[in-house]
Amino acid sequence: QVQLMESGGGLVQLGGLLRSPCVAFRIVFSRHSMGWYRQAPGKQRGLVATITRGGSPNYADTVKDRFTISRDNADNTVYLQMNSLRPEDTAVYYCKSSSAFSDDVGLLLGSWGQGTQVTVSS
Repeated sequence: QVQLMESGGGLVQLGGLLRSPCVAFRIVFSRHSMGWYRQAPGKQRGLVATITRGGSPNYADTVKDRFTISRDNADNTVYLQMNSLRPEDTAVYYCKSSSAFSDDVGLLLGSWGQGTQVTVSS
């Protein structure tokens, strides 16, 4: 059973920054692509960023040039660095893994973390 645990959320002001790690347990981490999603109240859960097994990142247009996804296979951890935060970034952020040997971090397959709250005030 895969378990993902996010942390690092919190309350920041406009323009602030946060760094959220997601640690994976009971997994051969290098066999999984990883991603981050977010969901604001009344909104659909949306993709923020992904990183492949080989370390190639992709970003949603709304966070491109502000957020950075990275991974450390030695620590079984994927990170989301969030800079220049805006109130519209306020959401619960969820860590997501692909199934093994896959680079598909879509909604259906793989495992989810329980989320960490990010709140940005103006």
